[in-house]
Amino acid sequence: MAAARRGESWALPRKDQGPVRALARDYVDSRRSFSEFYMFGVAALVVLLFIPSLRKSPVVDYAVLAMLLILVAESVVVGGRVVRLAQQRFPGESTRGVRMYAAIRGTQFRRLRMPAPRVKPGDKI
Repeated sequence: MAAARRGESWALPRKDQGPVRALARDYVDSRRSFSEFYMFGVAALVVLLFIPSLRKSPVVDYAVLAMLLILVAESVVVGGRVVRLAQQRFPGESTRGVRMYAAIRGTQFRRLRMPAPRVKPGDKI
């Protein structure tokens, strides 16, 4: 488990193996995004639902919808960039599933990502 956490390729599950997936992880980990803080926003919206005056107003509904739209748009953009970058750097390698892989990794808390990030936010990929 410790080897997988460090990102050693022999210890990673099949879904995390390969140079394209490593590139996707590094790309997602090198940038800050709205998706990374999505769960904090959801927690705040749940708290807002307990305020009686907001329960009947559509404010919370519109906030949830806006958060979801931003999350989907950001996932599409990041996924497209990762696929383009992977096709440039690793021609002939399969990019099947990399969009979803990058989108899901982007929604996880940075500290809980598995394998752990190898790059810091702002690093050049």
